[in-house]
Amino acid sequence: MTQPAMAAIVGVAGAELSAAEAALLARHPPAGVILFGRNVRTPDQLQRLTAQLRAALPDAAVLMVDQEGGRVARLRPPHWRAHPAAGVIGALWPDDPEAAMRAAWLTGALIGCEAAAMGFDVVCAPVLDLRRPGASDVVGDRGFSADAQAVAALGGAMAEGLLAAGVQPVMKHLPGHGSALVDSHLALPEVARLQADDLAPFQALRHLPWAMTAHVRYADRDPELPATLSPRIIAEVIRGAIGFAGVLCSDDLAMGALRGDPSARATAALAAGCDLALYCPGDVDGTEAVLRACPRLTDAAQARLAAARALARRRRITLDATTLSAERDALLPWNR
Repeated sequence: MTQPAMAAIVGVAGAELSAAEAALLARHPPAGVILFGRNVRTPDQLQRLTAQLRAALPDAAVLMVDQEGGRVARLRPPHWRAHPAAGVIGALWPDDPEAAMRAAWLTGALIGCEAAAMGFDVVCAPVLDLRRPGASDVVGDRGFSADAQAVAALGGAMAEGLLAAGVQPVMKHLPGHGSALVDSHLALPEVARLQADDLAPFQALRHLPWAMTAHVRYADRDPELPATLSPRIIAEVIRGAIGFAGVLCSDDLAMGALRGDPSARATAALAAGCDLALYCPGDVDGTEAVLRACPRLTDAAQARLAAARALARRRRITLDATTLSAERDALLPWNR
């Protein structure tokens, strides 16, 4: 019987899979690989890389990409469409909620079509963090709105568009990054009190198949540990108050918010209750340390991953990207 993969998703260094990386993935097979701008040049190159990864990874492994639209996009013009930031879509909401929801669905569907064509099956979107006035711009226009109802509606529509393309969406960052005054890529933010409206979009969309944690310390919930590393927050807030039962992935464990070596960060995230440890830099030594430290996927994590795959298969429909793009441009003339 084939052993389960390691409970990690990792990055690779460049536009091709090196011999050293292929050997590492064979020795310590991860549950998936995430790609970034450094891995993407042209459609032909990217399809070769994803084919190399498929050949090197376990059959059930995922290929993941951060493709929100706006400033967080790995597939970019001239080879792929530009997509609006969530905040651009959210600006439609006060005057025409129906048009905003359609624009969000179309954007999810278009991103999903392009990602699926390149071999990806998981897209790290939508962002459900609220756009808090005065907070760090790490969220900024990546968020749809300051209104939790709008965020839930538009994030849900974008996720439905992704699923229509056969791609699994990842809502982020639980239990809410919007109040943070510091960019967690650089340092650890601390939020004094987690607000009910921070939780509301995640609660409304708790049925989605994947979610990503926030590297934020919520002093009223756990004064010592950020959410990614906090058994209390994952059990009581993410699995409890929010009610999320799907695949829970850490945010990138190489970010400046966390301390300690990569293997210690990974084991702490998994011990806290994450299903998967995400380590993105693509350095072979750090990646090997993480994969050596991570246990195999638990039975519960394997069941959640299988359910996410099955959901995307069921929800996939035939889409005409050219027609969808023209409709979005008519609703949202954002790039003219």
